[in-house]
Amino acid sequence: MSKEFEIVREFEVDVPPERVWAAVTTGTGGYLWPMEPPEPRTGGRGPFGSTVVVWEPPHRYVNRSEDVGMPTQSLNQLDHTIEPRDEGRRAFVRYVHSGIFTDDWDTQYDGANKHTDFYLHTLREYLTHFAPAPVAFAQLTGPASSAVPEALATAARALGLPDGAAAGTKVSVRGPGGRALYAVLDYREPEFIGLRTEGALVRFFGRGRWGAPLGISVHDFAPGADAEADGAAWQDWLNGVFSQS
Repeated sequence: MSKEFEIVREFEVDVPPERVWAAVTTGTGGYLWPMEPPEPRTGGRGPFGSTVVVWEPPHRYVNRSEDVGMPTQSLNQLDHTIEPRDEGRRAFVRYVHSGIFTDDWDTQYDGANKHTDFYLHTLREYLTHFAPAPVAFAQLTGPASSAVPEALATAARALGLPDGAAAGTKVSVRGPGGRALYAVLDYREPEFIGLRTEGALVRFFGRGRWGAPLGISVHDFAPGADAEADGAAWQDWLNGVFSQS
């Protein structure tokens, strides 16, 4: 049965509003995934065939899709409100994701709600540590054997993350090819792990809770970063972890 949903988050970040605006309109690869920039006007074309319904730079941007091309969702709207704080040195952000889920509402809402927290945390990490540096983005999907709730714990063991390591801990993990990666464990929840190295954000999505394979996104800000090489290395790592689990 179709049912509306609304997910609302508010936060402040220590960057000017203009930097947040750039991130949510043209810099999405730094924290989410690269998207077609919106046509900069009300009524213009937005990402994935959406329509820009509000365009008020650098304070409010809303896009809306009435046919999102998914069997579980018929309406999707993303609403970003950005306000200055401390004479423009900081920004307040209100994010509202709303729409209509058409099937398995509880599961769809649970997934969207938890992913929202992780994506917005990654946005703050990007804004605070890397923006507006250019990014090389890679997105990987694990094999079918990783579509189980315990997959993220398996990935954490392969990385060498201590069970008790909490967000904010400095860690050394085993990345592709057994290479040591020195990072801050910037996010850790039952479904997600976030690592911030000196030059990259590496995000792990334990989507087995929702019946999907484990995913990894790599946002590499190092000079000369190679998205194809990053993707190949982490895909090999994923395949190796779950061929042995």
